[in-house]
Amino acid sequence: MTDYAEEQRNELEALESIYADSFTVLTTSPASFSITVKSEAGDDEENVQVSLKFVYVESYPDEAPLYEIVSQENLEDSDASSILTLLEEQAQENLGMVMIFTLVSAVQEKLNEIVDQIKTRIEEEKVQKEKEAEEAEKTRFHGTPVTIENFLSWKAKFEADLAEIRRKRQKEEEQSGKNKLTGKQLFETDHNLDTSDIDFLEEAGNSVEVDESLFQDLDDLELDDEDDPDYNPIDLESD
Repeated sequence: MTDYAEEQRNELEALESIYADSFTVLTTSPASFSITVKSEAGDDEENVQVSLKFVYVESYPDEAPLYEIVSQENLEDSDASSILTLLEEQAQENLGMVMIFTLVSAVQEKLNEIVDQIKTRIEEEKVQKEKEAEEAEKTRFHGTPVTIENFLSWKAKFEADLAEIRRKRQKEEEQSGKNKLTGKQLFETDHNLDTSDIDFLEEAGNSVEVDESLFQDLDDLELDDEDDPDYNPIDLESD
């Protein structure tokens, strides 16, 4: 008859020795304990880990132990679900034998695979960003290749913009023409413009004086008819 209690005690002693830094006894009856499992690969930012809790049932190892994930770091929920599925598969395959070390080892390998996937994803994202940056740089220096389609699209937009500019300019010119007053309109709307130029000169301190003596001797001057601006030979002939 199998002594389940003895097998369980022996396994607990072995587990405590193997996982000294990550093994913690939780209860003695029933026996339960936790083991923290960390990935072996990857940088600090890429490391993942889980804390697994195991509980011995009375007939363990002929019956699978109870287990659950009590904490996790850098793991997606989907990864946690896959770990639980893995534990179930391994437990069923190892019924009849003490199996905690086997289960923990399987989980650690799974964590290493997850880290590799994370590293691959990070590298792919890095390559994709570099590729996008390179394409953006090429576009900035070389521009967009001209095709018939994008040329016709550009031409239609250019002509529409040009027509809009012309329409606005014509509207501004028409508006400006409507607001511009003629000379007559200026005098009709601003009576200050009725003041003569002489008034402006007098206001400025200047006066206009006429020397009448300059015109007194005009009758003494002998002017030929031809020098007379009103001379007309045809009128003489008619006389």
